[in-house]
Amino acid sequence: MTVQRICDPMLPELSRVFSAPISETSKVISFFAITYGLMQLFYGPVGDRFGKYRVVMLATLGCSLGCVLSGFSEDLDVLVAARVATALAAAAIIPLSLAWVGDAVHYEQRQETLARVGLGTMLGITAGQLFGGLLTDTLGWRWAFGLMATAFATVSFLLWQQLKRLDPAAQQTHAPLGFFKQLQQVAHNPWARIFLSMALIEGATVFGALAVTAAHLHQVHHISLTMAGGTTAFFGLGGMAYMATAKITIRRFGEVGLARNGGIGFGAAFVVIAFSPWWQLALPSCFVAGFSFAMFHNTMQAKATQLLPKARATGVTLFAGFMFFGQSLGVVVLAELFNHVNSHYVLAADALVVCSLGLFLSRAIAKRNVTQADHA
Repeated sequence: MTVQRICDPMLPELSRVFSAPISETSKVISFFAITYGLMQLFYGPVGDRFGKYRVVMLATLGCSLGCVLSGFSEDLDVLVAARVATALAAAAIIPLSLAWVGDAVHYEQRQETLARVGLGTMLGITAGQLFGGLLTDTLGWRWAFGLMATAFATVSFLLWQQLKRLDPAAQQTHAPLGFFKQLQQVAHNPWARIFLSMALIEGATVFGALAVTAAHLHQVHHISLTMAGGTTAFFGLGGMAYMATAKITIRRFGEVGLARNGGIGFGAAFVVIAFSPWWQLALPSCFVAGFSFAMFHNTMQAKATQLLPKARATGVTLFAGFMFFGQSLGVVVLAELFNHVNSHYVLAADALVVCSLGLFLSRAIAKRNVTQADHA
């Protein structure tokens, strides 16, 4: 998540350095997301067959090499290509880690466990937004990629040290289905079709808005990239707060309440960010948006681990693939709208869609719970 979000606050600076509009420099985000989504179709079956832990270890090493290439890029096209190379490896890390949890933890405790694992993704969002802006304003944008290359190389080494102990736990106890049989199962399952469509919309709206929030604050309130990136980093802090209170929150609201309140909270927070005349209000608003998003997304993740129980890595990577296809679409559309429509209205419209999505998911879960209870 850090390597994905680290370019968000860089967009104005990359636009200046490469003499290109933000709609062009945003390709470092959108092309990353497109590649990430496409690679899900590859890593799902690979993780099911060869072991999720081992694939993640090799993927972190690949990310380190991709970040080195990004830091030495001399023009925008080369930087975009280096980001694509990074995404080729990064695509394996989060979904295969979640699938590993799905293999090891019973569903009753899975959402709480996924929430704890999700602390890493929230830290990544925070670190990417903060260090992307800070290093761009101080040492230069290339140093941000240098930091990422070092971090990935270190993590790959640490994973290698634990390979013999943890890799056997990642293996399936049954032979995975063929990939095309898995897709056929999804195509014939109405709930799977609805769920993956929601994942697509989630990626387009939530991550699309997050990608342009720093640019909105920078352009509307004339604050520095460091301040704008640091403000949006509160999104990650809000997610971390949810992870810290997940056990209590999950038991208090249940899946239906988490989906509903998460969507409403995110929508309300981004309406404030869109129209507030004081940039300082974006600080608590980003925090609330991050907490609310974590409520909603944690519920989606738990459902994703049950999409294809006999080929869990493929099911989770299909979910991630649709979500990041949506993200690539959202970044492109919102960046283009920023060139033609007031950013206030762009963020407000996005917030309304997320709110509606949360209400729809909560009703869908409640309906499925009633149906399953009747069948039982």
